[in-house]
Amino acid sequence: MNNEQTISVLNDLLQITNDRIKGFEKVEGKVWEMYPDIKDEYDRMISQSKVMKNELINLITEKNGVPQDSPSIAGAIHRTWIDIKNSFTVGNLENSTLENVVFGEKAAIEAYQNALDTGELCEKSTKIVGEQLRNLKDSYRQFKKIEEYKKE
Repeated sequence: MNNEQTISVLNDLLQITNDRIKGFEKVEGKVWEMYPDIKDEYDRMISQSKVMKNELINLITEKNGVPQDSPSIAGAIHRTWIDIKNSFTVGNLENSTLENVVFGEKAAIEAYQNALDTGELCEKSTKIVGEQLRNLKDSYRQFKKIEEYKKE
């Protein structure tokens, strides 16, 4: 297992986690006016993302790597696309926003699973990334429940 490849994989996950945080920050207060009972869960997910970010930074620095602590270009493009799409949304912007969160969570799960499947992570990194993946899956399931809730 190559240390540089491990750092590269961890940095990819760090950027994805930063994308997740930025995406969460884009959810407007109007969503919480419409769905106030899910705000606490959402806040928990934001806090969890920040913990995940710090864990990844620690893993990278332990391997003498330099954390690429910024969102990805792809994430920035996606958020811009969502902004453009939302500017043309006719109807319920809050529902569209929640759908975008679900989409982002699913993409993060796939990226984390791919990172684990590469075999490029050391035992400690595999354990932490695996725990983070479980958290992402829990978050995804929670947002899927929200999607079901909003359809009622």
